[in-house]
Amino acid sequence: MDTLTHPSQNHLLAALPAAEFEPLVTHLERVHLPLGQMIYEPGTQLKHAYFPTTAIVSLHYVMESGASSESAGVGNEGVVGVSLFMGGNTTSSSAVVQTAGYAYRLESHKLLEAFNRAGLLQRVLLRYTQALMTQMSQTAVCNRHHTVEQQLCRWLLLTLDRLPSNELVMTQELIASMLGVRREG
Repeated sequence: MDTLTHPSQNHLLAALPAAEFEPLVTHLERVHLPLGQMIYEPGTQLKHAYFPTTAIVSLHYVMESGASSESAGVGNEGVVGVSLFMGGNTTSSSAVVQTAGYAYRLESHKLLEAFNRAGLLQRVLLRYTQALMTQMSQTAVCNRHHTVEQQLCRWLLLTLDRLPSNELVMTQELIASMLGVRREG
């Protein structure tokens, strides 16, 4: 297995001591996440958590009108499916692959078993949840007080921080969707 797709390329999994990582690794399934894949939609039951290694997943809040905007991005620093260990099995947001790549998928019941052992995994996931909430707050403030150009710069920098290279693959449609704006032209 090449190092770019090893579970330890995810910072949360890499933070675990061998005693906690080894029992999990047998249940982690490597999955390819193609650009645009919907991992979950609002209100659907979450069956897996995803630990990205080279993919980036965008969390979108979707309004009743169908309009949406990115509230956070998750790359190799995090996990998609926070609501699983925060007391719910559904979420009000959607998760869409923003940058194709790989992730490791873990069944929800396996994640909960490990989380409920109250070891380092629990502390790491809760710390990450706090960071995710901070990111969502920063996004909300940025969306309110910055120009679209400033929002784009912030989004591009955050995306580059999560990639193993400086190469971005995107379309005008993707950018408009991430920023919650209408595509001109």
